[in-house]
Amino acid sequence: MIPRYSRPQMVALWTPEARLRRWRDVELAALEGMVAEGIAPKEALDACKAKAGDFTAEDAAKIDEIEKTTKHDVIAFLTFMEQRVGPEARWLHFGMTSSDVLDTALGMTLRDAAELLLQGLERAQAAVKVRAFEHRRTQMVGRSHGIHAEPITFGLKLAIWYDELSRAKKRLLAARDTISYGKISGAVGTFAHLPPSVEKHAMAALGLKGAPASNQIVQRDRHAEYFTALALLAGSIEKFAVEIRHLQRTEVREAEEAFTPGQKGSSAMPHKRNPVLSENLTGLARLMRGYAVSAMEDVALWHERDISHSSVERVIGPDATVTLDFMLHRFATLMENLTVYSENMKKNLDLLGGVVHSQRLLLELARKGLDRQAAYVIVQRNAMKFFEQGVPFLEALLQDKDLLLKMSKDEITACFSPDHHLKNVDEIFQRVFGA
Repeated sequence: MIPRYSRPQMVALWTPEARLRRWRDVELAALEGMVAEGIAPKEALDACKAKAGDFTAEDAAKIDEIEKTTKHDVIAFLTFMEQRVGPEARWLHFGMTSSDVLDTALGMTLRDAAELLLQGLERAQAAVKVRAFEHRRTQMVGRSHGIHAEPITFGLKLAIWYDELSRAKKRLLAARDTISYGKISGAVGTFAHLPPSVEKHAMAALGLKGAPASNQIVQRDRHAEYFTALALLAGSIEKFAVEIRHLQRTEVREAEEAFTPGQKGSSAMPHKRNPVLSENLTGLARLMRGYAVSAMEDVALWHERDISHSSVERVIGPDATVTLDFMLHRFATLMENLTVYSENMKKNLDLLGGVVHSQRLLLELARKGLDRQAAYVIVQRNAMKFFEQGVPFLEALLQDKDLLLKMSKDEITACFSPDHHLKNVDEIFQRVFGA
């Protein structure tokens, strides 16, 4: 991912140096297991640990240079280690295949990436929660099909977002567990040259679990689940961003991204204040869905393994995790600084002359024994007078002779109480937040 949409904490997991350190750690953990089983001499492990060292950008460049000859990245790495460690390096990779190293290291990286993503998700949830409680009773109009429906509160809208993020957190935790697997089972997964105990030892040392059964690779349904969980979370962020974009529209202006000193909205129009953060999040979510599809395409490989997944994962591994990490923190910042125009929310709620209370009138007439369809006709014809003649809904209702046969003017007026739509907000918050 380009630096513009990257945070250094996540990028650091995907540098060439970080990748080589993980390969080293996998090789040493496997060698420890071999020593424990009496397969390799302890002197070899001691020498490899002492001389393996760290990896710099210069080391990565040297390995890349070796790969130009070997045309194989793991062999290039092992060649470099032989040069660095000496004869004892012959015990590195003993009885192993490249995917033992690659898949185990990838599992470690994606696990650690999930930890960073969880931190970002928790920050986003915290920001949404603060604003939800702040606007628990801030009334606004609820919209369906983009059209005014009934009163809600802005806090309720945000409670729904928080609840959705809670589900995303469960999926991300599950995906982290699903991806935290590796293998040291050899070329086709039969443990022909190393016993399963070596894998068990290595996985414990690396903080992973051994795949119960594998061929040359850890099966890619695990990775598809992981990247799908990331894409779903990005989709939720897009949903929230799209809502903010709608609320910021000039004709609505119920909420707005923070507009900081010196910020410019347009090179041509100095008055512009655009929802650029939300639009950015919307665009990045499109990439995330593409990464998920690519991961699903990797599930079906030939026989015990082919290499068609490798090029895909070299791209989607860093790009998906870096992108979502950026999205989470951008969204959290957006929510922390979101400007809410409660007075405009109230103004828009009253924009249609009270027709948003039509259902309450309908139900009251049904309670009083009027056939539902007959009640619907009475309420609808008075609502239409606002749209067609500009007559306020309450005024029209109070002049309707058929309605007045069933309800008094006080009963009709009582149906316009805004508090009616607030009465269950506390229970909803209790369900979502436990408070």
